[in-house]
Amino acid sequence: MKHITFYLDFISPYAYLAFEKLPEVFQGHSYGVTYKPVLFAGLLKHHGQLGPAEIAGKREWTYRQVMWLAAEQGIRLEMPKTHPFNPLHLLRLAWACADESMGEGTPNRFVCESIFRHVWQSGLDAADPARLEMLAGQLQPKQGFAADVVKQRLKDSTQEAINQGVFGVPTCSVDGKLFWGLDALPMLRAYLDGSPWFAEGGWEKAAELPIGQARV
Repeated sequence: MKHITFYLDFISPYAYLAFEKLPEVFQGHSYGVTYKPVLFAGLLKHHGQLGPAEIAGKREWTYRQVMWLAAEQGIRLEMPKTHPFNPLHLLRLAWACADESMGEGTPNRFVCESIFRHVWQSGLDAADPARLEMLAGQLQPKQGFAADVVKQRLKDSTQEAINQGVFGVPTCSVDGKLFWGLDALPMLRAYLDGSPWFAEGGWEKAAELPIGQARV
């Protein structure tokens, strides 16, 4: 059985779409998934990058593309009232709901699904305090999402992702390989299906390409 770690941040529409598509990608395979919310802004800071919504032009393109992708794939999507927003409380809420019966204690799919849909299916303010309170009431977290242990879990998962080389969300990690982005799901499926490309060294060769010129 393959085990996949799915790194996500609820602020990302691509993470939402990938989350909704995962069961289809894994169909026919024996697998387990661990969902690990991380702070996307922390990844960006570590790698010295801006998020798509912070770049003029790219911001508008991102929203157009995800709305089109959702329509094409039959996934319900209504943009939140504003974007980007501060996802910190949502991320901490997910970790506050961590299922301790799952070994290390991680949020289960129902928790992540509820938070993703809170953001991407309502058309409302994702960070509105009253809505957050209602969502917490539905999920019944085992701890307060302002608890130090919850904050530390989010920090630890973000650092774990950085240590593994994760630079964006969504990212699926399996067998030491990282598959980044919604458009990497077919590649992940091919890997799970045993595509010979992976055994022929294509994965490793990509990392050997020399850098011709670097911007200063």
